[in-house]
Amino acid sequence: MPAVPVSQQPGVSTVVIEARCLNKSYGTEPVVRGIDFTVNSGCCFGLLGPNGAGKTTTIAMILGLSPITSGSLTVFGLSIYDHAMAIRARAGIVPQSDNLDPDLTLAENLRVYGSYFRIEKSLLEQRVEELLEFAELSDRANARPDALSGGMKRRLTVARALINDPELVVLDEPSSGLDPQMRHMIWARLRQLVRQGKTLLLTTHYMEEAERLCDELVVMDHGRILDQGSPRQLIQKHIEPEVLEVIGHNEQAIALLDGRSDCRVESAGDTLYIYTHDAAAIMSRLQSAPELTFSHRPANLEDVFLKLTGRELRE
Repeated sequence: MPAVPVSQQPGVSTVVIEARCLNKSYGTEPVVRGIDFTVNSGCCFGLLGPNGAGKTTTIAMILGLSPITSGSLTVFGLSIYDHAMAIRARAGIVPQSDNLDPDLTLAENLRVYGSYFRIEKSLLEQRVEELLEFAELSDRANARPDALSGGMKRRLTVARALINDPELVVLDEPSSGLDPQMRHMIWARLRQLVRQGKTLLLTTHYMEEAERLCDELVVMDHGRILDQGSPRQLIQKHIEPEVLEVIGHNEQAIALLDGRSDCRVESAGDTLYIYTHDAAAIMSRLQSAPELTFSHRPANLEDVFLKLTGRELRE
């Protein structure tokens, strides 16, 4: 049996990605502005932010696809300046859009992609078989991608990223456009990869996805890191534990809350968000107006995201 890499041995914590004062500009336009973060081995690390926050540019620099402007960036302890090809050989990439070859079968898609890494033929065939099973697509091995559902294509794209047995898997919106059942299946597969010792770098606009998968994450906007930590830490730091959402009749709800100092209120469209440590007392007031419609839930990562980045629409 081959030795397990040090970075994947249980109980061993090594740094996979380290960025220090990382900057990227296109011409005179700064896109990433002096960010610092560390990704440790065997965890799922999230990059969250609105469109234009700098997430995709950061990933491009990590993979050596876009040169950094200044600062330092190492992956597997190697400088991205000098070892970009070696780093990519140890990484797997799941792009935001599936880019499978429509003229090849599922097995051929994996086989051809694996050939780029010069994997020995018998080992490659073994990995193709194992990855089709991992993606629950063994019975479709000889089908072409056009015959697959969107969820099946996504599973194959994830499987393809693993053909070189990467230590780092970079996933850009891995469950975008999938129905809830397929999304949960993808999440289960990604958790399985972390249990196997792989390191995941994830971007997503699904806050539930980040909350379920990420051990640690950063929230970015305008090229800067606004805060970082585990989902639980960020929720506890920024948001009151209970949230009430009032739909419509905002002015009436605000009037009922007049004089209360135990809540924080935000408005977005026709919905009023009431953040509090004592939801029971607030609900007692709201229930005095039967025409009000409201719901009660615990605070979540989406609340953190909106508080840090704002509720205004982004292009």
